[in-house]
Amino acid sequence: MKLRTTLLSIPAEGAWLDARLSHAPGVPGLVVILVPGTDPATQPVDQKVAAALQRAGVATLMLDLLTADEERRDADARYNVPQMANRLLAATEWIEHQPPLRALPIGLLGSGTASAAAVRAAWKYPGRYASIVCRGGRPDLAGAEPLRTLATPIRVVFGSNDPDCHIAAQAYSLITAERDWQRVAEAGPLLAEGNALSTFNRLAAAWFAETLQRPATAPVDAE
Repeated sequence: MKLRTTLLSIPAEGAWLDARLSHAPGVPGLVVILVPGTDPATQPVDQKVAAALQRAGVATLMLDLLTADEERRDADARYNVPQMANRLLAATEWIEHQPPLRALPIGLLGSGTASAAAVRAAWKYPGRYASIVCRGGRPDLAGAEPLRTLATPIRVVFGSNDPDCHIAAQAYSLITAERDWQRVAEAGPLLAEGNALSTFNRLAAAWFAETLQRPATAPVDAE
């Protein structure tokens, strides 16, 4: 299946977010890959993850949750998880107004603090997202209440050498929704290299292949 790639600017709470949509008619779902910043070291990894999911047969939308100007002005902007979650919800509303996309089940994939944004958005908009995958990151920053009351299936994948692994494990223990924890041996933060990235891509694709095909539940308006 050949996917067409389009560069986009999506409006969200007074900002225009850069996005990259790869889509083709007949895909079974859309995975939104949440980018918590414009670090040039992580962008190639996100692109490789997107390419792997596309090869698995789903459409992808790489979405920058911050603008370059915001990052220049505030080095801690990527820790504003409520803002990033709200921007994801705004981007979801945009998706719902696009005829080729609006009927597709949506999966969320986050790394870094975007893992928390994915959890928080799914908590605020129950029933809208089919599933979540965290590539390392800081899901704990979503907050205890969103983690405890999350209803969306979630898979958390961490490298055994990631220093944030124990923090994420504590957050994971709060989740009562369908959940799955995967630990990749001898892998560092964000599973960014070699076999670790290949393993992550396989785990993410398998999770989305299972969860995106489930019967959809009726979306509920965000609070």
